[in-house]
Order: sequence, then structure tokens, then C-alpha cells
Amino acid sequence: MLLTGKTVIVSGVGPGLGHRVAETVVRDGGCAVLGARTEANLVKSAAGIDPDGGRTAFLPTDITDEAQCEALAALAVERFGRIDAVVHVAARDSYFGGLQDADFATWQSVIDVNLLGTLRMTRACLSALKERGGSVVVIGTQSAVAAPSQVRQAAYAASKGALTSAMYSLARELGPDRIRVNTVLPGWMWGPPVQAYVRLTADSEGVPESEVLARLTERMALPEPATDGDVAETVAFLASDRARAITGQSLLVNAGELMR
Repeated sequence: MLLTGKTVIVSGVGPGLGHRVAETVVRDGGCAVLGARTEANLVKSAAGIDPDGGRTAFLPTDITDEAQCEALAALAVERFGRIDAVVHVAARDSYFGGLQDADFATWQSVIDVNLLGTLRMTRACLSALKERGGSVVVIGTQSAVAAPSQVRQAAYAASKGALTSAMYSLARELGPDRIRVNTVLPGWMWGPPVQAYVRLTADSEGVPESEVLARLTERMALPEPATDGDVAETVAFLASDRARAITGQSLLVNAGELMR
């Protein structure tokens, strides 16, 4: 199994991608340390992944708080003795709009979570990662490199674009310690957020959900969108030793909607 003996921190564990990543870590032989602001999400996720609690641990964590980031990293070391990878799923993605209607105070909040929060959490894990080398996997977004026509999320895209740029610098800085840093860029990822978008759009327009989904998939090379499970599989590979020579890369997982 890809992650046997590995301890992986996953931030932003809720009902979607964060849960899928943690689930994949445990399935592939690793131990998952879960962080999120909402304790109920952590309890539910851990129980579903690991009912006996032997290979998971969790702690409510707001990645805008440096002390809470450090506490999550400390929990991983205390419980499992090591950190081999950290996967950054936590993000603020619920603010919509462009420049003309921008509330820059909210933009600052988005950047504090998506860019600076990810960097805080990474720094909290560095001392443990340096002991054996390891992997940092950032969840970005296709929107950072190609704005979607269906929704406008300028602040989210900008914050994730900045994070992708930071990833290149981190890969160079941390490489001598055998710490790899890569970004996964999902497109329209079939999971709770996109399912909700399809449902709400269909309801508001009075059309079948299949029609809304067809609009999203018509530009994809493959006939259906990637799922949150597909993205989790990619994350597991990048967190594993099979990706030991891969760093400073951005990988689109988008069913071929955008090709680079």
C-alpha cells in the first residue's frame, strides 16, 4: 500500500475532499491526523474512516491561528511519532464576485485563510518533516489558471494562484531537506459543493440537473468530471514515496477540461 507507516496531516476535513483524502490515507496503510474548524465534522469523519480510532487523531484547528496549527502538528508527533506529509484542503471558497463589486476586507480574509493559513500550517510541520523528508500537497484550483465562465470567484482564484506561486519557492527552499512540495488543481470536482451547485442551479432555472451537469462536462475530454475521490487518489500518490522525485509541480485533475 502506498502510505504504509506514514503519518499524514489533512487540514480542512469536512464532508467532501478532506474526508476523502483522510479516508484514502487510512485505506492505503497510513495514519491520518485530521484538522478543521468544526469538531462535529472531525468526529464524524474519523468515525467513518477508522471506527476503532487506532489510525486517526483529530483536533479542531483554525489555520489562521498559528498556535492551533502548531497544536495539530504536535498531536501528530505525540500520537504517531512522526509527520510524513501534510495535505492542505482547508480553504475559504464561499465568497463570490469580481473586482467591481469587491469587498477587499473579505478578500483579505480569503487570502489569510487560503494563502497565509496554508503557509502557517506548513511551517508548523517543518521540524517533523525535516527528520525524514516528506511531502507537502496543496489543493489549488483550476480557476487559478483559467477563470470559469459559470461562476465568478476572483478572490478565491487569486488566493490560490498566489499559493501556487508560493509552492514553487517552497519546493526550492525545502528541497535540500528532502521535502517535496506540489499542487493539485481540481476543476469541476464532483462532490458535495459541485453537487449543491448543480442542484441549486437546476432548481433556479427549472431544468433537470442533468442539463446543468452537461454544461459543465461539454468542454471536458472525458465524458464525466473528476470526483473528489479521484483528487484524493492523486494526493495519495504525491504524498507517497512513489513520487519521491516530483516537486514543484502543478497537476490538473479535471477530466481534460483544460490542458497545459
